[in-house]
Amino acid sequence: MASNGSERPRIGITTYLEPATWGIWHREAALVPRVYLDAVAAAGGTPLLLPPVGTDPSVLGLLDGLVIAGGCDVDPGAYDATPHRETVDTRPDRDHHEAVLIREALDRELPLLAVCRGLQMLNVALGGTLEQHLPDVVAHDRHRPAPAVFGRVDVKVEPGTLTARILGEHATGSCYHHQALDVVAPGLKVTARADDGTVEAAEVEGKKFALGVQWHPEENPEDLRLFTALIRSTNDV
Repeated sequence: MASNGSERPRIGITTYLEPATWGIWHREAALVPRVYLDAVAAAGGTPLLLPPVGTDPSVLGLLDGLVIAGGCDVDPGAYDATPHRETVDTRPDRDHHEAVLIREALDRELPLLAVCRGLQMLNVALGGTLEQHLPDVVAHDRHRPAPAVFGRVDVKVEPGTLTARILGEHATGSCYHHQALDVVAPGLKVTARADDGTVEAAEVEGKKFALGVQWHPEENPEDLRLFTALIRSTNDV
């Protein structure tokens, strides 16, 4: 449902269900970091929150684009794996919710931007698997240097890809993750890697705009190219 030229595109953003505190209350709430909302708004869109409750893929008919937000570890059961000792704080209900929305968005050709865990869910939803604890593979912690401390990643982008058209052949970003793509799903093309080989971006082949990145572009308000590209792509649907 593409907006006309006088309307701001409506961009759905997936949310968490987490214990939260506001005022005198401490209750479970649907939430997402404000930086996602600000990035969508600054890029020209209207952010709409999609909680993992009452999942109904037809809601995407009201949207012009979709952002799959970052967050907790993906449940290994989603890709038939045994949990690693470092895989914690999973949310199977959220995994299911986002997998349903991802598949529906792809069926509808709805522009899709998947961030960090979102890229991992894109891969899992299409049949891929994850490396559950990246330091086991790359032998360092630079992708998640300390609790609540973002790392910095430099990536090399494959030329001729959508990712390269948006970012050029080199990019940098803030990262915070210990899981990453392992077996890449059929139909998903890797378009950027870190110097340690970690998959940093991938696109769904045959789709106009279905892109995931492993870093957090919403954390850099000075570089909204990915969000701006998402908003512009809604005019092509």
